Amino acid sequence: MTTASQNEEENQHQQIQNEPLLHSHNQQTVQCSSSSSCADTNTNTIPLSIHLSFTDTETKTEIVMKKKKRLSNSGSNGHHHHHNGVVLASLMYHFRRKRRLHRHVFPLLSVISGCFLLLFAAFSLPLHHHDNLHSVNNAVELRSGSDSDPFPAFSVPASGGSLGRDLWRTSFSELYRGCSNASDKFARANVKTIPNRYLLIDASGGLNQQRTGITDAVVAAYILNATLVVPQLDQKSFWKDTSEFAEIFDVDQFISFLSKDVKIVKEIPPNGGKVLSPYTMRVPRKCNPKCYQSRVLPVLIKKHAVRLSKFDYRLSNKLGTQLQRLRCRINYHALTFTDSIVEMGKKLVGRMRMKSKHFIALHLRFEPDMLAFSGCDYGGGEKERIELGEIRKRWKTLHTRNPDKVRRHGRCPLTPEEVGLMLRALGFGSDVHLYVASGEVYGGEETLAPLKALFPNFHSKETIASKEELAPFSSFSSRMAALDFIVCDESDVFVTNNNGNMARMLAGRRRYFGHKPTIRPNAKKLYRLFMNRNNMTWVEFASKVQTFQIGFMGEPNEVKPGTGEFHENPLSCICEKSEKKAKVVLIPQNETHNRNTSGKEDNTNKDTGDVTDEQSMEDELEWSDMDYMENVNMVQGKGFPNGTESDPNISLKPELPELAEELFSD
Repeated sequence: MTTASQNEEENQHQQIQNEPLLHSHNQQTVQCSSSSSCADTNTNTIPLSIHLSFTDTETKTEIVMKKKKRLSNSGSNGHHHHHNGVVLASLMYHFRRKRRLHRHVFPLLSVISGCFLLLFAAFSLPLHHHDNLHSVNNAVELRSGSDSDPFPAFSVPASGGSLGRDLWRTSFSELYRGCSNASDKFARANVKTIPNRYLLIDASGGLNQQRTGITDAVVAAYILNATLVVPQLDQKSFWKDTSEFAEIFDVDQFISFLSKDVKIVKEIPPNGGKVLSPYTMRVPRKCNPKCYQSRVLPVLIKKHAVRLSKFDYRLSNKLGTQLQRLRCRINYHALTFTDSIVEMGKKLVGRMRMKSKHFIALHLRFEPDMLAFSGCDYGGGEKERIELGEIRKRWKTLHTRNPDKVRRHGRCPLTPEEVGLMLRALGFGSDVHLYVASGEVYGGEETLAPLKALFPNFHSKETIASKEELAPFSSFSSRMAALDFIVCDESDVFVTNNNGNMARMLAGRRRYFGHKPTIRPNAKKLYRLFMNRNNMTWVEFASKVQTFQIGFMGEPNEVKPGTGEFHENPLSCICEKSEKKAKVVLIPQNETHNRNTSGKEDNTNKDTGDVTDEQSMEDELEWSDMDYMENVNMVQGKGFPNGTESDPNISLKPELPELAEELFSD
């Protein structure tokens, strides 16, 4: 054997001796790859990454395997080395398979991870809603809370935006008309009036409460077949107005227009040289025709003249159709203001028209006395609670109220700021002219400031008329209220922050004369929205206001028949101009009753005054209905003829102090 051959053989023998060590290293590599704790200090262990880094064509492991195969064929250490080779071959096959898998999986995972990163980046970009893009100069920004408030600023736009409808008219109003003519079967005054039978009444409260009492007095006289003496207006009430009937209303128009329905005289005529002295009594609230016939008629037959004191809401809200239409003839046609009041009212309306083609009239009830009585919290803190608490002490019988509960039930009038936000959300921009009819506003200019910021074109009778022009009226609260009544009635849109008598009276009148837009706040729904407005965007706020106000905008058919005061919803006096056209009008969801929509006469209970079938539903008592309430103890047989103690047809409610009734009358 040559020297070269000997050297080659020695090298091969040395490599074969080292193969167990390589095999041992491979075993350690497999164990570490499946274990979570391999010692970093173990220098004898071959990392898995080194094995995976070998090339496909030539690796150290393959060289060893080839040499093992050759040695195995030659028979050197055959059995032992053959076994080690099989193990190594299996391990290398496993590693090569993993390597191929990693070459395909890692790129795939990278692609997926990249997609997720792109999506995350896209959603992280700020979103811009085109509806919310308003410049700083075009918005009134109202903020509350600290600078760290996580919610965005509540930014009110200066423009009202487009709601896809005409803001200055109601839908389908042209299909309806007021109808209050008496039917041919309605008994006339010259037939049914019994001689020497006179009814007198004392109308209490403010202008609109008195107006309601006067209207009901005419109907009561018709029920009793009596002659009505021109009503006496209360001159000792909270309003301290000494005006006589003829100084506010056109007495001649009142007498002549109703001459076919009820005989009316200015005073009781002498009878055989003697003047009758009327017997004074009081009837319960919501007294229906049977109540009058059982309680008042026996006294009237005996005494010939009866005076009904504190006559306000003393007639049932629900009557037969013909008696309801008599109410409409009185309220909407016979009861007009004096020429001087009408003339000044028209001047005010004309001056508003000169400023703008359209204008809104707001009846704002926010006087300190009214707020104190309501028991509501208006955000004025301890100062407000002390001030209103002192005023509230005037009514010793009032119980303490939970302000949150009162507001939750919708019995708190909206603040001036809330009215402004509601109007803006409904689409009225800052360029709209606003006429405000109000008394003394609690908090003065500070309270009115947010409303004026939203509607800078802010007017009142004091700003558009001189002191000299208002002098004949300024000393009389009812005459000043009459001027506001005319402007509010003639406005393109009438809105109120309350549900008091003037609001109800004007709502019904505007329905009768063409369903002119009349916005009454849905206070039960709006209160929570106002409380949380800084936690939402303006678009969200406006959308919710528009939804909540459906059914409170003066649209035809929006009020369910038989609900609310008749003076607010005179359904018996509204007819369709055309049956064919009116069929396209959709009845709102709150319309659940069958109703007479044909405009034809309803002969049920026409002149008997009997209670109709739909009278079983009681009206919901709101905070503003407090002036309807009656002392139950007062009507339990005390002071009434025939010892009548109860009547199943009479709805009695507890009465609040006199001042409270007068306070809420307008």
